Amino acid sequence: MTIARSAHAVVFEGPRSLTRRRVALVSRGPGEVLVRTLYSGISTGTERLFYSGEMPDFPGMGYPLVPGYETVGEVLEAEPHSGLSAGDRVFVPGANCYSDVRGLFGGASSLVYTAAHRVIRVDASLGEDAVLFALAATAYHAIRPSAQAPLPELIVGHGALGRLLARITVALGGAPRVWETRPERRDPGAGYTVCDPADDESRCFATIVDASGHGAALERWVTHLAPRGELVLAGFYTSALNFDFVPAFLREMRLRVAAQWLPQDLEAVRHLVATGSLSLAGIVNRREPIQAADDAYRNAFEDPACLKMVLDWSNVQ
Repeated sequence: MTIARSAHAVVFEGPRSLTRRRVALVSRGPGEVLVRTLYSGISTGTERLFYSGEMPDFPGMGYPLVPGYETVGEVLEAEPHSGLSAGDRVFVPGANCYSDVRGLFGGASSLVYTAAHRVIRVDASLGEDAVLFALAATAYHAIRPSAQAPLPELIVGHGALGRLLARITVALGGAPRVWETRPERRDPGAGYTVCDPADDESRCFATIVDASGHGAALERWVTHLAPRGELVLAGFYTSALNFDFVPAFLREMRLRVAAQWLPQDLEAVRHLVATGSLSLAGIVNRREPIQAADDAYRNAFEDPACLKMVLDWSNVQ
């Protein structure tokens, strides 16, 4: 039986204070699997807010903290009844297996223990792109496809989340339009229309999904809804949200907040990827070795050309 007592990890010691150091692991519990990390993604949403110190009060919040909930790794050890075997490639949505640091997210670590039912087996051919499973499940949860919920007609923002929202909408039979203010993110050949919102005066969208996280623009999106349209907030907003009541009243607007993805969302995304309906390719556009974690986090949070940053753990010492 493999016994791991410590691991190398990225640690947020406090706002804008990042270190790489050894952290102590708790003992492996019943039903848990031991995974060696190969890649971990950096979230520009909640992780950025913890890094900057802007995160509002949140359950489990505090420092020091191991960030990361987008981990791809190799199973080192699993119980026979878990359905996993040593050598399996898996996606791990974070872990809480540390005794001397907080593990609210906990995925940016060279080794993690977590319950076997929380991980999903992934195709090794996906490589680093497999870190996107959590973000894709977040997008699927925001769309919430059903007979009662029409697919998004407009998606605001063409970052990593916006691209996954658009790709999933297309995979489910929709034809979304995407608004993006940054010219460098209006990629041609995306398979759907991407344009500057200033160039589009359409005001009849039945469903608008905001993936930009810019709460100040909420009032503007309301005016582009169709009667009885729905505005879905899929970003994370740190300040109070405001909008003028009259345009919302005239449209009988419905407002929905999309929270954390559920296991069934992750399973639905895995099915779409496995059947070839959803591609994860082309979203990860930056990668750094774990030894360059300082630069990686800074660029992920500050460089608008960075869609998705991945840390490579293959040469961890």
